[in-house]
Amino acid sequence: MKNYYLNHVSSLLTVNIERLNSAILLLKEGNTVPFISRYRKERTGNLDEVALFEIENHLNRYNDLEQRKDTILRSMEEQGALTPDLRSKIENELELVRLEDIYLPYKPKKRTKAQIAREKGLEPLSEVILRQTKDDPEFLARAFVGNEVENIEDALSGARDIIAEKINEDAGVRSAIRLIFIKNAYIRSKVVKGKEEIAVTYRDYFDFSEPVKNCKSHRLMAMLRGEREKMLRVHVSVEVSEMEEIVERRYIRARNKNAEQVAMAISDSCKRLLMPSMETETINYYKEIADMEAIRVFASNLRQLLMLPPAGEKRILGIDPGFRTGCKVVCLDEFGTLLHHETIYPHPPKSEEIAAARKIHTLIEAYRIEMIAIGNGTASRETERFISSLRFREDVTVFVVDESGASIYSASKVARDEFPEYDVTVRGSVSIARRLSDPLAELIKIDPKSIGVGQYQHDVNQAKLKTELDQVVVSCVNRVGVNLNTASMQLLSYVSGLGPSIAANIIEYRKEHGAFSQRKELNKVPRLGAKAFQQSAGFLRIPGGDNPLDNSAVHPENYDVVNQVAKKLKISVDALIGNKSVLTGINAAEFVNENCGELTFNDIIEELKKPGRDPRGKITSFQFDDSIKSIDDLIEGAVLNGIVTNVTNFGAFVDIGIKQNGLVHISEISNTFIQNPADVVKLHQAVKVRVLSVDKERERIQLSMRNCE
Repeated sequence: MKNYYLNHVSSLLTVNIERLNSAILLLKEGNTVPFISRYRKERTGNLDEVALFEIENHLNRYNDLEQRKDTILRSMEEQGALTPDLRSKIENELELVRLEDIYLPYKPKKRTKAQIAREKGLEPLSEVILRQTKDDPEFLARAFVGNEVENIEDALSGARDIIAEKINEDAGVRSAIRLIFIKNAYIRSKVVKGKEEIAVTYRDYFDFSEPVKNCKSHRLMAMLRGEREKMLRVHVSVEVSEMEEIVERRYIRARNKNAEQVAMAISDSCKRLLMPSMETETINYYKEIADMEAIRVFASNLRQLLMLPPAGEKRILGIDPGFRTGCKVVCLDEFGTLLHHETIYPHPPKSEEIAAARKIHTLIEAYRIEMIAIGNGTASRETERFISSLRFREDVTVFVVDESGASIYSASKVARDEFPEYDVTVRGSVSIARRLSDPLAELIKIDPKSIGVGQYQHDVNQAKLKTELDQVVVSCVNRVGVNLNTASMQLLSYVSGLGPSIAANIIEYRKEHGAFSQRKELNKVPRLGAKAFQQSAGFLRIPGGDNPLDNSAVHPENYDVVNQVAKKLKISVDALIGNKSVLTGINAAEFVNENCGELTFNDIIEELKKPGRDPRGKITSFQFDDSIKSIDDLIEGAVLNGIVTNVTNFGAFVDIGIKQNGLVHISEISNTFIQNPADVVKLHQAVKVRVLSVDKERERIQLSMRNCE
């Protein structure tokens, strides 16, 4: 990365040049962000994953910018238009939009009005008029009337076309007007005539106007979606006179008739060329900001969902509720293996409650069930009430599980490969049960966009969304760690340094040779080389293996340090692990060396105190209000228990135990002013809410969290 861009990124991220350079070098060497943040803290000055992912993103942007510069430089060289000054401007430009401004006059384009005028030989006339030293444009134009130029007005019109295009392609003009648009433009939307009834979803935007800089991202997204669906017309504009004033200060140099011709060209350029161009740029500018906001919300929600506490290795009965088609029931062992499946009909129209109750009791006893997971879709509340009415052993607990995306998984290739002999209903029920056991391991099998925790996820830049969500998944998987002997191929593929092909090779090796007993056995897996082993080993766990350190986050490259500590204390490594009193008194200075700095050593000691600790916490159960069965039961002012199902930048959606989720607007989340709902509420957080209003026709419920606790 060149110095000018390095300084730019250093300033943006407030990371000093030395640490930034070190992080970039580590990334270029093929190290992953999780590996660098965990095991190379000394090299980066303890930069966290957030900073490292940002640096990685800027490195990718830099590479894209440099590729574009190379393309532009080659094009301009071929045209013979590349001067030393232009080369310098291009090579030192930081922003893609300004780079394109520089290139615009030289960019191959369709046949424009200005190009047609040039073909008629009118460029010399435009240059004379633009200088504004003469005061008789008609006299000047007379010399150009001929074969292709019919008369004086035709000549002057062509000259103005050339001047208008020159103004439009002036990087300084574009930069100044772009700033005016970003600061002062208004966004306006109107309903398409005749579509008032079918566009009712967008009725808030039938006649809408506000400064675009004040337009909240969700409003912008809604308007642009309405425009794509041909329900709305959306425009962004400033006063033409404001644009003309800026250009005139740059181009009007006299008070004569030639200056009047230039003024006419300025007006034409502003209306015909600059206005539509800047409108598009401004919408794209604010759309990009809205995209990043929506992606940030999505990523935050996804992280919270993936980091939900797991039930762990429990024997689980999973239920995918339904009315007419019945409730699909599966029984899984503590490793998530499907043991049994069938269908019960406790609800109308069949209402076989007694038979269903007997069957559930039989399954719980036969398969030693410890937990019951009920999907939160259709018939969820009815099924929960039915299950809760049954008497089980005291150690059987019931949980309602978010089933978003389960149907996507059940029809996917991943599900077909896992359960080729079962239909989609069985696969969906298995997914629900496994989500209780380990949400992370199950949810990573689904495209994050199908999980339903985003805001306008299909409207944002899909490449940026995928990059951000992939980073979240990678971060979560490596933070938690992966059991090498039970992990699916999908889970293994997100481990630092592996990927799908090596993950598949690990699965094949495991099938052929049985469970791994040591981390170093990974070196026998085909195509898993030294680099992949270095990047992945610290994130893979082997419970009950030959070496107790293999079930910890201590990297194999630091096993010698742990052995030295144990030797110094005259105890075994086994006795050292979990021995907080002994570990607390260790002097780091005695063991730090060039390969293991103080930051890394302190991490090792913390890991040894609580080896393999799961950062996701412990699962807790939750109970909805039994008296609320549908939207008809809601009473304004009632205070209810709820679960946060989605967090957006305008509020939070809360499940109160019925089909429709309620919205807690940002102004109703806290007793004090907040700027971001995510600062106060988290996904799947249990909350108390008060019913503010109920719109049964539109099935909309307004809730408040203020003064509810």
